[in-house]
Amino acid sequence: MTNSTKNEALRHEPGPGYPQAVKSPQRDDLFSQIEQLKREKNAVILAHYYQDPDIQDVADFVGDSLELARAAQRSTADLIVFAGVHFMAEGAKILNPARKVVLPDLRAGCSLANSCPPDAFAALRAKHPEHFVVSYINCSAAIKAQSNVICTSSNAVKIIESIPADRPILFAPDRNLGAWLEKKTGRKMLLWQGACIVHETFSERKIAALQVEHPEAELIAHPECEASLLAKAQFIGSTSALLKHVIESPKKTFIVATEEGILHQMRKQAPNKELIPAPPNQNCACNECPYMKLNTLEKLHAALRDETPEITMTEELRLSAEAPLLKMLEWSTQIGKNA
Repeated sequence: MTNSTKNEALRHEPGPGYPQAVKSPQRDDLFSQIEQLKREKNAVILAHYYQDPDIQDVADFVGDSLELARAAQRSTADLIVFAGVHFMAEGAKILNPARKVVLPDLRAGCSLANSCPPDAFAALRAKHPEHFVVSYINCSAAIKAQSNVICTSSNAVKIIESIPADRPILFAPDRNLGAWLEKKTGRKMLLWQGACIVHETFSERKIAALQVEHPEAELIAHPECEASLLAKAQFIGSTSALLKHVIESPKKTFIVATEEGILHQMRKQAPNKELIPAPPNQNCACNECPYMKLNTLEKLHAALRDETPEITMTEELRLSAEAPLLKMLEWSTQIGKNA
C-alpha cells in the first residue's frame, strides 16, 4: 500500500473511537452550533497548527505543542476539546485531571509516538540507568512517565543546555530532532531511532528544482526533517518559529518544509508572502499528516455535543507523566526570564 493510499484509508475508513458526526448542516450552521455549544458547556477548543483551516478558525487557541501545553495548563473550562493528535490530548488531561478532555477522533495518533513502544523504551533505559531522559513531547503518556523532562521543538535547545555537561542524555523518540540538537548544542546523546512519516517524506530533488525555479525563495524547515534537508535550509525552527519568521522576514517567498497545515496561519498573518509547500517524494498528499487530518469540523462538533470520545488514564500514570511535563513548563518559564 502506498503512502497516498494509507493516508486516504486513515482519513475515510469508518471505525470505533469517534462519535457519529453530523452529516447535513451547512458549514455556517456548523460554526454557529459549535459557538453555541461552547457557551452552553463552558468548553474551550485547542487546535494545533496542522489542523484543517476550518478547525483552526473555530478554535479558541491555535498553537504549537509548547503553546498548547501552556494553554491547557491555564484553562478554566469544564470541557477541553483538543483538535490535534492523541498524545496532545493526553497532555491536556495530564495537566487537567479534573476536567473532561475529548479528542474528535481517537484514531488520530502519531507515527513518531508509535515508533517508541513503552516496553522497548524501558528496556533501553534499563541498559543506561545513568542517562538523564529527555523526551520530545510527541510521545505517549507512558513514555513521558519514564522521562526526567519533556521538551518541544521550541524549547529543546535550552532544555538540553540546562542539563549538567557531565550527565549523559538519552533523547527520544525523534532521531532527526535529536541529531539536530546534537549539532546545535555540541552534546552527544543516545538517540532513540524514531521518526515522523511526514517530515521524512520531503523530496530534496524536487525542492532543489523549486529553488532553481524560485531563486529568491528561502527554504525553511522543521527540525524533525532529515539532516540532509536541514543542511540546505536557510532557517530551521519549531512550527511557531517558522510562522514568526515568515511574518517578520523581509523575504517575500518561502519554501516551507513542514506539515502544510501551518500555511493557513502563515497566509492569514502574512498575506503578502508567497508560500510554497515543500513537495513529498511521491505524487501524494504525504506532506499532510494523515492522523491530524482525521479530525474534521463535523467530528469536532459531534465530540463537543456528545462529550466523547474522552481521554482517560490511571492516576498513577497521570502523576508519573505530569512530573516531567511540569518540569518542562517550569524550566521554560525560567529560561524565558533569563533570556
